Amino acid sequence: MSPTSQTSSIQVPENASLSLYSTRFSKGVELGRTAYRIPKFMVIGHRGHGMNLLQSSDGRMRAIKENTISSFNAASCFPLDFIEFDVQVTRDDCPVIFHDDVILSEENGIVFEKRVTDLSLSEFLCYGPQREPSKQGKPLLRKNKNGSIVRWNVETDDSLCTLQEAFQQVEPSLGFNIELKFDDHIVYQQDYLIHVLLAILQVVFEYAKDRPIIFSSFQPDAALLVKKLQSTYPVFFLTNGGSQTFYDVRRNTLEDAIKWPKIKEAKLSLLSYGKLNNVPEAVYLQNLMGIDGVIVDLVKEITEAVSNMITPLKANGEGNLSEGDGKVQVEAKPQFSQRELAFLWKLIPELIQL
Repeated sequence: MSPTSQTSSIQVPENASLSLYSTRFSKGVELGRTAYRIPKFMVIGHRGHGMNLLQSSDGRMRAIKENTISSFNAASCFPLDFIEFDVQVTRDDCPVIFHDDVILSEENGIVFEKRVTDLSLSEFLCYGPQREPSKQGKPLLRKNKNGSIVRWNVETDDSLCTLQEAFQQVEPSLGFNIELKFDDHIVYQQDYLIHVLLAILQVVFEYAKDRPIIFSSFQPDAALLVKKLQSTYPVFFLTNGGSQTFYDVRRNTLEDAIKWPKIKEAKLSLLSYGKLNNVPEAVYLQNLMGIDGVIVDLVKEITEAVSNMITPLKANGEGNLSEGDGKVQVEAKPQFSQRELAFLWKLIPELIQL
């Protein structure tokens, strides 16, 4: 992904607004039973506390194993609205949390890969750290973008987990952005998609309780089907916004994704994800431009930035005066360096086209 490219997610319409509440602003509100307090700007933790980039020189990208209970609970310590994670369904119909289409491992010096959806639950859980100390898991490897294969080493490791375990073991007020994960290179039949989605929905409706939920998917038909299969939770369609080209043109641009009026005119919601979402000034700019929220990897830094740059501005009307210790304090707007301005000016045309 280039420095200025962003992944966008737009809400799948059904004459519906964003039926969410923000854990940052309204703890204890019961989803579906009272009026919603819609957050003005959402911050969502990518794969929990942030994705793993094993080749990165930034140690924060290798701090906690992504898409694990440890990552989710670490993210819950910050004022996030949601965490995002990827759900696939095993051969024996159990929804599990894992991003990549295949699992890489090593045996007798030979690297092999197996598709997650071809594994049973017990086979899936055999990889990586084991819950029982007496058991030794199969080594977990990962392929970098340059094609090299490395051991999946992080500072805080954890075992792989199921969707049910996430519901049971993660702070219940933290919202879940459940990405319905499918292989980009496979053409799926509708019957298969429905089968997978029903397995996921069964777990969601049994264990979600009052937890706020949104669904999202890069697979256009899956996004449409999950909207038809349930009306309780909002659904977002993910698009790479032109940074990649896919056979299914609905994935290529927002214009291809929607043939109805512009996002705001259609009362839809727009979220973004990309490298620049880890730059506080870029997040602030998106807030000013009306983006509804950002999915981020640097959870600590961006939640702090949102609290410092955005929340005071909303809380104090004009955003420049606040009271503290009996004194009136001036809330300064962010100051941009020339380098930061250059980044932002590159981002502006792309966002304006939305």
